[in-house]
Amino acid sequence: MPFFLFFGIMFDMTNNDQQEKKQETAEIVVWDEKYATGIEVIDVQHKKLVELTNQLYVACIAKPDMLQTVFKEAMHKMVEYVHFHFDDEIKLLKTINYPQLNEHKKMHDILIKDILEAAKEYNEGKHFVPNHFVRTLKDWIFSHIAIHDKTYGFYVKEQIHNGSLSAQALKV
Repeated sequence: MPFFLFFGIMFDMTNNDQQEKKQETAEIVVWDEKYATGIEVIDVQHKKLVELTNQLYVACIAKPDMLQTVFKEAMHKMVEYVHFHFDDEIKLLKTINYPQLNEHKKMHDILIKDILEAAKEYNEGKHFVPNHFVRTLKDWIFSHIAIHDKTYGFYVKEQIHNGSLSAQALKV
């Protein structure tokens, strides 16, 4: 980045277009294959959740005059996709007779409640909510997918290995 020093003060001379481009591609969550469950349909959906979280993050760092519309649109997409993904995941967990289904569903219900609460607060004018919410979502994605979803991924692998489950059953 081009900087110059003037009377002991450093100025960033980066082109505004370059700064805007960086904002458009900013990521707060980066997918890594170590988060993969081994269940293709679920992993594709998890990657989409990461993408939507990054869209929310970009909305949070958008110009103030754009924040409201961009964030609301990104939040709407996130709410819809979370519902879609959680429905698919719960169907899968029922299909495979996952023993911790109820606990897993409770975690989903808590996140949905948090998402809806954040959207409500934002609509009520609490503009500090977007940045806080995106960081909470990032933490949830990393902890939930990396721990809890990987756990049912291991369960599925074990069931396939034992012959109790076929790969065909994994088609949501």
